[in-house]
Amino acid sequence: MAPIDFVVLAAYLIGTLLIGLRYAGRNRRSRDMFAAGGRSPWWVSGLSGFMTLKSAGTFVVWGGLAYREGVVAIAINTCIGIAGLLVGSLVAGRWRRTGVTTPAEFVQLRFGPQAVQLYTWAMMGMRIVSTGVALYALSVMLVALVPLEPGHLLRDDATGHLSLAVAIGVFGAVVVAYTVTGGLWAVLMTDVLQFIVLQLAVLFVIPLLWWQLHSGAPLAPVPETFFQPFSSQYTLWFMAGWVAVHFFLVGAEWAFAQRYICVPTERDARWSAWLFGALYLISPTLWLTPPILYRLLQPAADPEQAYILASQLVLPAGMLGLMMAAMFSATASAISGQINVFAGVLTEQFYRRLRPDASERRLVAAGRLFALLIGAALIAVAWCVPRMGGAETIVLTLTGMLLGPLMAPTIWGLLSGRIGTRTVFATAGISFSIGALVRLGMDLGWFADSAPARWIQANPRLTDVLVGAVLPVLILSISHVIAKGPAPQWQRVRARIDAYAPTPMTTVDANDHAPARTVAISLTVTGVLTLALIAFNDSGRTALLVFGAILLLIAAVAWRRVVRQLRAQHPG
Repeated sequence: MAPIDFVVLAAYLIGTLLIGLRYAGRNRRSRDMFAAGGRSPWWVSGLSGFMTLKSAGTFVVWGGLAYREGVVAIAINTCIGIAGLLVGSLVAGRWRRTGVTTPAEFVQLRFGPQAVQLYTWAMMGMRIVSTGVALYALSVMLVALVPLEPGHLLRDDATGHLSLAVAIGVFGAVVVAYTVTGGLWAVLMTDVLQFIVLQLAVLFVIPLLWWQLHSGAPLAPVPETFFQPFSSQYTLWFMAGWVAVHFFLVGAEWAFAQRYICVPTERDARWSAWLFGALYLISPTLWLTPPILYRLLQPAADPEQAYILASQLVLPAGMLGLMMAAMFSATASAISGQINVFAGVLTEQFYRRLRPDASERRLVAAGRLFALLIGAALIAVAWCVPRMGGAETIVLTLTGMLLGPLMAPTIWGLLSGRIGTRTVFATAGISFSIGALVRLGMDLGWFADSAPARWIQANPRLTDVLVGAVLPVLILSISHVIAKGPAPQWQRVRARIDAYAPTPMTTVDANDHAPARTVAISLTVTGVLTLALIAFNDSGRTALLVFGAILLLIAAVAWRRVVRQLRAQHPG
């Protein structure tokens, strides 16, 4: 990385912190901190949900898969878009109709305090691990670009590059700081900023790589199935299971459910999920094209570093820093969303019960302390990832095998009254036990040589979705059929749904210009920065000029909307 790249990255990190400080004043109540007061615009919520599922792990895990196996990585991630559209049609509006402040409040209402304990600790443990992996992946990319001279204070003598522990600590501290300060409003607004930076950086890389391919350089051979949507491991059945797994995840995982709760109306919740789904139908083709193209140029690269190496190959000075900022954007979004939702759960479901007379100010302070502790825990996990089997193994196992058994009962309980608390524990217990047998039983002599074990070893990814999606649905279906009637807690949920009312919006609320202003400022600053980079480059100036001009044109449209909203707020 050139010095200007570090300037760009540092400017982005500072800007992110400033957004957190900007929204700190909105957190006067716990509902403001953890549900944005129920006033988030649907498009902000949808973009935030989209970014919550992205991280540097997206580039390391899925970028690595795209580099190794090609188009199949795009097909896998497009399945998430199908799941998002289904969630918008069936589930998202239902979350908003319950009138809860946090997803844990719904679990308490529907399944009781024992289920809240199960969900809180199981999900928080899994998400601390998964977001720790994302933070680790981001730091791996940065240190690969920062060689240091012997004797430098921040140098890792084993690699000759920036210390991985230092990179994890710096990135993690920035995310924790703005999340603790600004609450869900800061998470939502930084997600909008991060969406803009990420998509623009990726769109900049694709044409430059395409021109590189047509520069006359010899192209490397690729596997026969490289441009096919399926492979021996990632079959049509796996894709169907992946849709089911992500229907449960996007429909019920607490960071996503929070996005449906924080909007004013049921209709807004549906539109939020539909926006998420539409973006995931389109975006995988964009952000997985660079490693696919790079494979044709450099067939012997480390797959986990393929994305950043492709960027390094073609980006002008300063733009590589913007790409690292984009990857930080994606990772920060995933981390901050999880920190906020579990800080909210610990505050509302535990601290409030211990201190029922606590003031709103004390609740907000407690939420910030919980956010700080959760952030510290995931930074510690990120330092330990190399000892846990690597990023790809952890991400695929957590997503494929463990989330479905927890999320499927939530969606079932949201739509039907014919399951109760025992079914929740049975689904989780049976699925986790069989998952552990599948993972650990491979080393047991009496099982390792059996026909089922050989099939599992030959089809590990399909096994993950069978345990994570098919088995929970089977257990829930049996429980639903044999139930004698609705569970007692169902009446409480029905009462909440029947009493549903949209969040009352004043003229000022309805024309809140802060989201549009955040977009406008982000685009303006990024556009001006892109044009300024022309002075630091002898080549690529035309691309920078065109790119910067497009950014400023879009920024002008955003500023126009800000002006209209200001006039609507103050018609006089």
